[in-house]
Amino acid sequence: MAVLAVVRIRGTVNVRRPVKDTLKLLRLHKPNHMVLVRDNPSILGMLRKAWTQITWGEINAETLAYVLERRGRKPGNKPFTLNDVKKLGYESYLDLAKAILSGEMELKELFKVIKPVFRLHPPSGGYKGSVKKGVPEGGELGYRGEKINELIMRMA
Repeated sequence: MAVLAVVRIRGTVNVRRPVKDTLKLLRLHKPNHMVLVRDNPSILGMLRKAWTQITWGEINAETLAYVLERRGRKPGNKPFTLNDVKKLGYESYLDLAKAILSGEMELKELFKVIKPVFRLHPPSGGYKGSVKKGVPEGGELGYRGEKINELIMRMA
């Protein structure tokens, strides 16, 4: 089962209550926050409901390793270090990322060690399209597949 990266793009002004509640359940409280979720029908329903505020796609191992290294935080807002990775039984961030993507390590187990939300910067160079339109119309919102990795690398 694939791991999806979900990034909140837009803020909270004029957001309908069901969408606001869905974003709360996804732990996406602020713009430029990212969460990791497993690709299953219930999560996809939530993503489709909140598509006017978020973008998502399949994250690859290199991008996930980069985000874990640069933006991973433990409780108390301390950095997630290589020593923490080794305590989990992996040699590098990339090994941990591959284990997460293969399903060898559950996200629930990972989130016992690090915070489930990654706080990213706004993308360098800004968003390439409108933040009010979906990806098919040339915007930034909704499902973008593998191209989520390019956006995350510009934000990390």
